[in-house]
Amino acid sequence: MKAMILAAGRGERMRPLTDTVPKPLLKAAGKPLIEYHLEKLAAAGVREVVINHGRMGRRIEEALGAKFRGMEISYSAEGDEPLDTGGGIFHALPLLGRAPFILVNADVWSDLNYALLPRTVDAHAHLVLVPNPVHHPDGDFALKDGCLSLDGVPRHTYGGMGVFRASMFEECSPGRFPLAPLLRQAAARGLLTGELYQGRWMDIGTPERLQALEEMLCK
Repeated sequence: MKAMILAAGRGERMRPLTDTVPKPLLKAAGKPLIEYHLEKLAAAGVREVVINHGRMGRRIEEALGAKFRGMEISYSAEGDEPLDTGGGIFHALPLLGRAPFILVNADVWSDLNYALLPRTVDAHAHLVLVPNPVHHPDGDFALKDGCLSLDGVPRHTYGGMGVFRASMFEECSPGRFPLAPLLRQAAARGLLTGELYQGRWMDIGTPERLQALEEMLCK
């Protein structure tokens, strides 16, 4: 199974830390954020990883190289104007192929075991939901019998992890576009499945949250 790590964001909320370092290479407990994902993907048996990148992307390639613990790493370069989450995945599809692939946001951290994610999905995607964090109290989707919808309560937050199929992007065109509207459209059509993960999870979107992760991991 292949995987993709979304690592092309500019990290504006992380400034000034990201003025000189790409956000995925920021460290928590002495380790770059992206390495936490790579370690878990390797442990789950993933053998090919695609990493997209934008501004300062060469720094990511130089830091990680072409292999990590037996995994082959390919890079989907987007240049100084990133294609956003949806456009970035669409741009990387030639490297990912048609089989389901694991998708992970580089700027989240969790102790989820990626080996427990499904290897096949009948829907467009299978999302990992998490309890709503303080900064996103209203959530994204309701979960009932393994299916996601836009209606119903309680609502949970998409945790930036899941298994996707290329079919999610069949009606898309090259260029910059976000992933969130595609997910909402798929949910409205009954084409998203999911699960609620209640283990440790953090969205590392600000210096304060990075510091919180540092403190948690160093306890």
